[in-house]
Amino acid sequence: FAEGGNKTNNYGNAALKSDGTLFAWGKNYKGRLGQNGAIADGTNISSPTQITGTWKSASNAYGAIVASKTDGTLWSWGYNYEGQLGLNNRTNYSSPTQIPGTTWNGAQYTFKFGRVFAGAIKTNGTLWVWGRNDEGALGQNAGENARRSSPTQIPGTTWSLFSAGQKNCGAIKTDGTLWMWGTGDNGCLGYNDRDDRSSPTQVPGTSWRSINVMNEVSAATRTDGTLWMWGGNNYGQLAQNSRTNLSSPVQVPGTTWNKVTGTMSGVMATKTDGTMWAWGYGDVGNSVGGVPGLGESFRSSPVQIPGTEWKGDIGSGDGNSFAIQVDQTP
Repeated sequence: FAEGGNKTNNYGNAALKSDGTLFAWGKNYKGRLGQNGAIADGTNISSPTQITGTWKSASNAYGAIVASKTDGTLWSWGYNYEGQLGLNNRTNYSSPTQIPGTTWNGAQYTFKFGRVFAGAIKTNGTLWVWGRNDEGALGQNAGENARRSSPTQIPGTTWSLFSAGQKNCGAIKTDGTLWMWGTGDNGCLGYNDRDDRSSPTQVPGTSWRSINVMNEVSAATRTDGTLWMWGGNNYGQLAQNSRTNLSSPVQVPGTTWNKVTGTMSGVMATKTDGTMWAWGYGDVGNSVGGVPGLGESFRSSPVQIPGTEWKGDIGSGDGNSFAIQVDQTP
């Protein structure tokens, strides 16, 4: 369940195997399972079902999947009410359909669905977005409810990583600078305020390595292995031993952080030594999407999950489900 590739959500899961086969399960909402109409809309599937093709990476969220192939092509299918499939219409598709272009970079972290919008980076370093422009999420300096049903370029040619939350985005350039835009609720853009931004604006610093944008919470690592967080903190998800919102990046203790993922209320992260840590809200039965392994409690500082072999990818969604790989075994 590669973070930045596959992602769990309320409609179901998707997973990519090392041989390039792609599987999905859960609800077949608007054709999300990619079976060309062979499975009725709304049917629940409790076993992984293969999607035709050989794939390089995939991203799954809110009834839609977008996936890349090794030839640089990008494909999408499922729910398309806001034009988030990038196919120049708002028609739902029950089988993979190609988005125009053959130079899409399908490497990990290059594209990721947000709530009702998507983004991808091409091999030339250009960044493209499409879907609905809630609170400036598309970075186009356009109107609040503007839609783009085809990929539209964000200025610049040196983008390397992209991450989307529900109404905000973050991206890193090749020079290590971090840029964010969209909703500023609870200070989640990291600009020391709570204002919205409809165009990419730089977050201080030049050594950013990765960015993970969640719902009103942002997390980023630097090249020195430090982890920084900002935004909403109602459940202690900023790991500052408090529940105060913070509108500027603050460091989480430690210098060997590796991968990080989270929901609106909880965060999980691994270190380079194979340990995994969690913090935030631990009630996995609550609608706010808690973190497993913490019990029914708030944890405002990182708590270690048992084991030292957590060296695979981790992923999460807002539907109270987490998917973790241990040595590449799901």
